[in-house]
Amino acid sequence: MQRQTLCLRGATRQTRRRSTTPPIKANIMKFYYHPSPNPAKVALFLEESGLDYQMVPVDTARGEQHGAAYRAINPNGKTPALVDGDAVVFDSTAILLYLAVKHGKFLPGNTPEVRSRMYSWLMFIATGIGPFSGQAVHFKHFAPEPKAYALNRYDFEARRHWRILDEHLATRTFMVNEEYTIVDMALWGWARALPFMFGEQGWVDFPHVKRFLDRINARPAAQRAEALKDAHTFKTEMDQEYLDAMYPHNADRAATTAA
Repeated sequence: MQRQTLCLRGATRQTRRRSTTPPIKANIMKFYYHPSPNPAKVALFLEESGLDYQMVPVDTARGEQHGAAYRAINPNGKTPALVDGDAVVFDSTAILLYLAVKHGKFLPGNTPEVRSRMYSWLMFIATGIGPFSGQAVHFKHFAPEPKAYALNRYDFEARRHWRILDEHLATRTFMVNEEYTIVDMALWGWARALPFMFGEQGWVDFPHVKRFLDRINARPAAQRAEALKDAHTFKTEMDQEYLDAMYPHNADRAATTAA
């Protein structure tokens, strides 16, 4: 697989695999990426599948997701997004399904019984694990006071969802039909962030998720997907620019209060 890296603002950046910047290909898939759980799912699929793509960094800590150029691709202003010729796909779960169906990769056996489990667990991760885990992290690490009620609610719901997954993985290697599928990729994206949600105690509380994560992390494609974060210098300082870019509702609230 040949991977190239572009800058959202238009300047090319050197790839990790080449000493000079390669020419931009008009017909190559563009993968809009930030090193966070949802883009990680798609990165793992792309690396596992061997598809040719260009990684386009979107530095959400600098607010690039709010710019007109990116909002034309993803009106929701989130990462990831994918441009594949005339097809434009946003939302990580939609991208996984799009790529898996188009290329016939990492889908479980095509029977109603098996596919129903795939859809159920994929949506469980998309609508439960992701939102509740994200809110638990927000209120634990970033939200201003008062936040005790919200922190308790989202921490409780995040733990409840992860407990369901941990129990499911207690007797399984993979999430669906003992096949490595897009459901495992979706879970891997979020499982990597579990210590940030619950501290190191999370590995004690959810040992089967930890075993699952270790197994996926050992795959060369997972290591390549993880290394994508080093292909671009993303902003990591959690200063006021970061807070304004990630949580614009706070700036809107401050302006309303001042008025």
